[in-house]
Amino acid sequence: MTIDQPWVLFGVFPLVAYLAGSIPFGVLIARSRGIDIRAHGSGNTGATNVLRIVGKRWGILCCVLDVLKGLLPSLAAGVLLTGLSGKTAPTPAQQLSWVLVALAAICGHVFSVWLKFRGGKGVATAFGVVVGIWPFFTVAGLAGLGVWIVVTRVSRFVSVGSMMSALSLAPLFVAWNWMILGWTAVIDLWPMVAMAVVMGLLIVIRHRSNIAKLLAGTEGRIDDPRGQE
Repeated sequence: MTIDQPWVLFGVFPLVAYLAGSIPFGVLIARSRGIDIRAHGSGNTGATNVLRIVGKRWGILCCVLDVLKGLLPSLAAGVLLTGLSGKTAPTPAQQLSWVLVALAAICGHVFSVWLKFRGGKGVATAFGVVVGIWPFFTVAGLAGLGVWIVVTRVSRFVSVGSMMSALSLAPLFVAWNWMILGWTAVIDLWPMVAMAVVMGLLIVIRHRSNIAKLLAGTEGRIDDPRGQE
């Protein structure tokens, strides 16, 4: 088996990433404490709801694990596909495989096979994914984290910070790679640009209930026990 075979690039790699992403750490952590996280707070399986319902250290643990299940598949794919050299843009086939791995890990979290294809909103796993696509997405992902921190602190809404961070990823990616590699390289990285757009839209769509609450004035702020994510 070699990594240039299509069934490996576009079958095995994404499947492994999906299964890794589908591990419902929020549910497992809460269950270990005798709690069904889906029946409390916002009902979401992500780290924010775990933090509110189960406790701060458990929420932090859930966040770290959700990040890792995006980070590790992305890093592994990068090592196998490109060696993570970052000197030139990967070939279109390599990029498409890497993109599929990234999206599969996020979809695993959002549509977990273990939760009847339900799950969290994908923010922490998406952060792990983009940091793991070294070096093309790493700086943009860290900058996106900065956007999340600033917007969340100012607005006091985790959901607003998450959506703004997700939507900022594509322009941050383009800007960083334009400065470092040049415009021609950005054009060559079109599959990754498309991934950033799709990922941002997916996260916003997953927050549609939060958008409705924001418009209605009923969305809970970051320290509100009603919960949000």
